[in-house]
Amino acid sequence: MEKKPLNHFHPGSSVLSFGTAGCNSGCRFCQNFDIAKARSIDKLSVGASPEKIAQIAASRGIDSVAFTYNDPIVFAEYAIDTAQACRALGIHPIAVTAGYMSAEARPDFYAAMDAANIDLKGFTEDFYWKVTGTHLADVLATIDYAVNEARTPEGEHVWVELTTLLIPGLNDDDAQLHAECTWIGEHLGPDVPLHFSAFHPSYRIMDVPPTPHETLTRARAIALAEGLHYVYAGNVHDREGDTTYCPNPQCHAKLIERDWYRIIADRLSASSGGNGHCPQCGTAIAGRW
Repeated sequence: MEKKPLNHFHPGSSVLSFGTAGCNSGCRFCQNFDIAKARSIDKLSVGASPEKIAQIAASRGIDSVAFTYNDPIVFAEYAIDTAQACRALGIHPIAVTAGYMSAEARPDFYAAMDAANIDLKGFTEDFYWKVTGTHLADVLATIDYAVNEARTPEGEHVWVELTTLLIPGLNDDDAQLHAECTWIGEHLGPDVPLHFSAFHPSYRIMDVPPTPHETLTRARAIALAEGLHYVYAGNVHDREGDTTYCPNPQCHAKLIERDWYRIIADRLSASSGGNGHCPQCGTAIAGRW
């Protein structure tokens, strides 16, 4: 689950991930460009009905199915049908998406999901248009909808976490980071987890160096100072940045300790005897445990 990344949704549980071909974003830094930019039919070489995917996951004891690699909004009907087949077998459907979709598409898509990780790729329209070919306002509207309005068929809020890939010199300046974290706090609340991930040269951005570890540390410090409760560092080895802490400033206990994607201590999840509350001070921790 941590690879999606989702740190507050059934941590450590197994996920079957799949995608199709094509994408509705034009990210110049795409990490999956061989899939997302594919146009040839040979990229769609494996046939799988929604029921077959759900049955494969169930037969292997897998807890969730994630629509990922390319954006599931480009195969929304297929993703929704697969999500419904998964839910019928007690399997959680998860979307990993850039959130670039119309208002009309949001209700049906998010109602089919139990959880989503949504990319917030930067925080200026200039960055979004020049680097991704999409628009910031549309993504913010999707995120706002997913967090504040979307409900599962059982009436629960869809669980949402956000990811920002930090690219040196493009979206990693303090002004963008402060603006992003302020918006999250004001529109979504402090309990939505935020993942800062390290960039590695890819696709059409090969002349920018990998993100320094110090940039992730700085971004995480800014987010925490802005009042966000759960902020993580990804794509680097960072035990502190991987750990889930109690947000109570008088406590700050380590609740889930991770080493890369491996959980080495869990004092929170039901699977480990926890109840979603800090065992030290009793604070409720946002998530699905």
